[in-house]
Amino acid sequence: MSQKNEILPLILILICTGAIVGGGYWWFELKSDSDTISTTDNTDRDRPNDSENNFSNIPNSPIANSNKNSPVTFSLPTNVTPGTNIRIDGSTSMVQINQAIEQGFEKQFIDTEIATNGQGTEVGLKLLSEGKIDIAAISRPLTDSDRDRGLNAVPIAKDAIAIVVGANNPFRRGLKQEQIADIFQGNITNWSNVGGQTSNIRVINRPSISGTRQVFQEEVLNGANFGNSANFTTFDRDATTPILRALGKDGISYATYAQVANQQTVRTVSVNGLTPEADNYPYYRVLYYAYQEPASPEVKAFLGYVLSPQGQKAIASGN
Repeated sequence: MSQKNEILPLILILICTGAIVGGGYWWFELKSDSDTISTTDNTDRDRPNDSENNFSNIPNSPIANSNKNSPVTFSLPTNVTPGTNIRIDGSTSMVQINQAIEQGFEKQFIDTEIATNGQGTEVGLKLLSEGKIDIAAISRPLTDSDRDRGLNAVPIAKDAIAIVVGANNPFRRGLKQEQIADIFQGNITNWSNVGGQTSNIRVINRPSISGTRQVFQEEVLNGANFGNSANFTTFDRDATTPILRALGKDGISYATYAQVANQQTVRTVSVNGLTPEADNYPYYRVLYYAYQEPASPEVKAFLGYVLSPQGQKAIASGN
């Protein structure tokens, strides 16, 4: 009898111990599952969205997740309505890209037409706001004022800004960033001050409405003003060809590298020993296609093509 009395408490102790251990294990597993779910939710929430990933495949372009423009996703259309017409105007730096996109789009989608022009970034944005074009090709990010007018933009390529002199200019050296800033601010006015011959430097500048000029002023001059002394010539029209022709033997200017890479009449000047082809070349800017919100079906189809592998290939050929 006493033996049974000893066994019964022992059984109860074992049962209680098992319940405590089992309950602890169940609580631990439940907490682990909860933590796993919470971690997964946070990971999904912090993951870049699809529109950002789309931009990572653009040739010679950053992800272009610019804080000046809202990332938007556009899908490549399977077909485009015959008779679709897209009007593009804007940066002179993007003329070749626009033409390459035009050829690719019209070839892939029969009975469509892309009309391109290049009157400058600001003109393109003005025409877009007035509803006179469908796409503004711009060489600077949108401003708050642009967005207030209902405009949005997608980045399509990264482009180098080259420092150029005439092919017959006797200056054959490179320049440092500080020297370039001093030249374009009017602090250095003679080639002898940068290792060249004794000769005045003529600075050939673009008009204030030029998107290329605005980016150059921000990136190269750190927002400082251009010089305005007698050795400066500022063109009224934002056109690259007349600027290149005006360089002669003593001029210096700047242009998108795509426009001068194959030119025989000009020569690019290395910056800190780097040419525009170098990955760490210091003077780059992002090029954009701007459109009016909400985007029309035609604009959605066009931008879907631009950001597709086919469009990226066309951009690479035109840049």
